Amino acid sequence: MVDPSSGSRQPLVEVRNLSHSFNLLEAIRDISFFVPAETIFGLVGSDGAGKSTALRLIAGMMKPSKGEIMIDGLSSVSGRQKIKHLIGYMPQRFGLYQDLTVEENMNFFMDIFGIPRSDRKNRMEKYLGFSNLLPFADRLAGDLSGGMKQKLGLACVLVHEPRLLILDEPTNGVDPVSRREFWDILDSMKQEGMTLIVSTAYLDEGEKCDRLALMHAGVILEENSPDVMQGIHPTLEAAIIARISEVDKELVDDAFSF
Repeated sequence: MVDPSSGSRQPLVEVRNLSHSFNLLEAIRDISFFVPAETIFGLVGSDGAGKSTALRLIAGMMKPSKGEIMIDGLSSVSGRQKIKHLIGYMPQRFGLYQDLTVEENMNFFMDIFGIPRSDRKNRMEKYLGFSNLLPFADRLAGDLSGGMKQKLGLACVLVHEPRLLILDEPTNGVDPVSRREFWDILDSMKQEGMTLIVSTAYLDEGEKCDRLALMHAGVILEENSPDVMQGIHPTLEAAIIARISEVDKELVDDAFSF
């Protein structure tokens, strides 16, 4: 874990000794990390590692069983009402309205976030422009391709211009070209001063992050920059597979040592 005082940027998000259980299942166990402002922080790991649970906790969708989350110096629990406007959260299954057009979906979310009428045209043009969706403003969301739906979902999350954007495997199942376009948008958001936390199943996307945390079986095995995490391995994917395999072997060895 990185000491937040060691970097040039102050952390916008601080996760300290976070644990969460669903009945008897411990989904995450004693994880800690810091996310400096204006960076992209990635969570990578296999299915069931605890990534989605961690993101839902940071987004304020659930209260943690143990530990604390600080966002811009405020507790995610006691300060939830003060910080919720700072956060944009896009879950794996984002709730677009399939029978509404692209423009109608945008207006719906601007209604939810209370965006003034005077700002709506500019925000519509900005975020649909980023997403290359302006020519499709009159198309039903249900008639969009998978990649276009994800970009529309992102545009809807961005309309209230959050400081912290939380995305849970946003490009899962999306074609390679749309994935690249999606990450171009994320990089543009970072350049504008936004902080992003992204979970991904694609390790080539992990290379686009400023910092990564490798999660496995509810814990963080390693946290570092992608280059350092790759180390001597030919690719980041090879490094992560080797690290997970090493941990799993240790668990098996411990289980059968008498």
